[in-house]
Amino acid sequence: MAAAPLTATERASRVKLMIFDVDGVLTDGGLMFTAEGDTMKAFNSMDGHGAKLLRQAGIDTAIITGRKSGIVAVRAKELKITHLYQGIENKPEAFAELLKETGLTAEECGYMGDDWVDLAVMLKVGFAAAPANSHPEVIARAHWVSEARGGQGAVREVCDTLLRAQHKYDALLAAACGGGDQQGLVG
Repeated sequence: MAAAPLTATERASRVKLMIFDVDGVLTDGGLMFTAEGDTMKAFNSMDGHGAKLLRQAGIDTAIITGRKSGIVAVRAKELKITHLYQGIENKPEAFAELLKETGLTAEECGYMGDDWVDLAVMLKVGFAAAPANSHPEVIARAHWVSEARGGQGAVREVCDTLLRAQHKYDALLAAACGGGDQQGLVG
């Protein structure tokens, strides 16, 4: 008799590295251009805080994105996301490089994407997530889908989901409320 498939919570409990796409995930997918051709992006501060909470809890973060942007590099540095892959045409290749760099297995990774270019990596990781407004083919293949749209809290939702699945959410919340310490977060 075959084992029952893992639930999204069981999958989330195993994540040691959460990887994010940018456009449509960390942003709403809109692209604003200056007259000089520079791209501007808007990021959600709650999403950013979620990424910081993951780091506090010992869960590493990464970005793999098809576009190359100085704005994304600045945001990644601000959030202390050390694994940044920009201008990537072949996301599975970048994912394989990331696995080599970190020494993790695909099953220990999560990935949040919103469109077809993300599917090849999403199908390899242990925990595949998607914002609510993702392409229907992505939603159909995700283990978990946020209620929020990309750039509007979807990343924070997935971060909270990982923290809860790994029993680290309550300690972080208690610390934020000024009580308790952060013992037991990393591990």
